Amino acid sequence: MVGNRKFRTFNVIDDCTREVLAIEIDTSLSAKRIIRTLERVIKERGKPKTIRTDNGPEFTSGDFELWCKGKEIEIQYIQPGKPMQNGYVERFNRLYRETVLDAYLFFDLDQVRQLTSDWMEEYNLRRPHESLDNLTPEEWKNRVLENEETLIATV
Repeated sequence: MVGNRKFRTFNVIDDCTREVLAIEIDTSLSAKRIIRTLERVIKERGKPKTIRTDNGPEFTSGDFELWCKGKEIEIQYIQPGKPMQNGYVERFNRLYRETVLDAYLFFDLDQVRQLTSDWMEEYNLRRPHESLDNLTPEEWKNRVLENEETLIATV
């Protein structure tokens, strides 16, 4: 909470690299806001084949579904009440909540955004992950890209 006001976060994680691609923070996150965030991520990283998400109203809205269809992105909804079908994000959400959201008293949304931005940098660039062979998400991404280039060159 910021003062007495609740806020929400929209967390975008790359399943392959475990890299945090975006965390959007505000008191309300509509489908249009989600789409703007995803447009920014696509501009920076490229278009995904699939987006896995829960069944929240921002993801089941006509705007979101039409946007995905127009971008030729498949939506993979998890089953209601089955958060482990999106396990990477659920694990990330717990870690983010424990290390940032529950660790500070926030006075405004800008403070939440700044602390989140700093933490994302730490998470992506300096924090090794056991599941990534003790590499950071950035190091793992570079390894994946190197292997992709090797595969392309040897074909």
